[in-house]
Amino acid sequence: MKRVAVTLSVAVTGLLIFPTFVTAADLTVVSFGGANKEAQNKAYYLPFKAATGINVVGGDYNGEMAKVKAMVDTRRVSWDVLDVESPELARGCDEGLFEKLDYSRIVNRGELLPGAAQQCGVGAYIWSTVLAYNADKLKVAPSSWGDFWNVQKFPGKRGLRKGAKYTLEIALMADGVAPKDVYKVLATPTGVNRAFKKLDQLKPYIQWWEAGAQPPQYLVAGDVVMSSAYNGRIDSAQKDDKHLRIVWNGGMYDFDYWAIPKGTPNKEAAYRFLSFVSRAEPQSHYVQGISYGVSNKKATGLIEAHTLANLPTAPQNLKNAVAVDTGFWTDYGESLEQRFNAWASK
Repeated sequence: MKRVAVTLSVAVTGLLIFPTFVTAADLTVVSFGGANKEAQNKAYYLPFKAATGINVVGGDYNGEMAKVKAMVDTRRVSWDVLDVESPELARGCDEGLFEKLDYSRIVNRGELLPGAAQQCGVGAYIWSTVLAYNADKLKVAPSSWGDFWNVQKFPGKRGLRKGAKYTLEIALMADGVAPKDVYKVLATPTGVNRAFKKLDQLKPYIQWWEAGAQPPQYLVAGDVVMSSAYNGRIDSAQKDDKHLRIVWNGGMYDFDYWAIPKGTPNKEAAYRFLSFVSRAEPQSHYVQGISYGVSNKKATGLIEAHTLANLPTAPQNLKNAVAVDTGFWTDYGESLEQRFNAWASK
């Protein structure tokens, strides 16, 4: 889904070579790499250049805000448009890292799904963290996060994202918390302790991942028998004839947003890009490359039924899903990530 195996140091190193290739007429758009970036390139970057003459230079990162803050604080902004997850968008907007958007220059808000039009970001796509497994490795298919914890019935390693976000929600669902109650429970000290206690049970069997490309790689190689994963990355592996499968039960879905870092010298071109990628037709092309949901409601009518069925926004896939609570992670994310890092290092 989406993510690319880069660390902050690699991302920064990559940025240092950008001036060698980027010209004043270029627009630097930074996203999470991998299959998602390939889909964005085909549906957005190349058609945008054909329509406007503005060349898009695609960069990669793994969601870190430290680089964005450093650029804004020093007024040396080299990223023009950024693909941002919802909690980071909310915090960055509050901290003045992103431009507050003028939607008259982008799209009619009425065309967008609820939640897509934020003060500092316009919905790029809807993705889901799901349970994935290799059908060639398991004779019996898992059906829930409870099965993810059942190492007797499904022996072997499990893959989980190395971070509190999504991992704590998964632990609570594995412990029997209903999807609709996850954040109500997690917002209490007892609920947090419950999640970490559940993770303690599985810790010897966990193989952590830090980039979206890793879960399908681990699954195909047999390093893990099942893993949390971004649905788009599993879909891409399926298109490459890998026998990976998705369990939508207990999936967690959220928006990613396009944002403009505060102080970019290419703000006019950045607005033109946001307007282009918010249209229905380019979005309908985007989902041909990766199975993430669209933010423009009109795009749905342009997408074939078999493609729609594989999107996180399909009704059957949303049935027992969790909407990621951006407000929760904005309020509690820093402290929970600190506790998670301390726990994981033990």
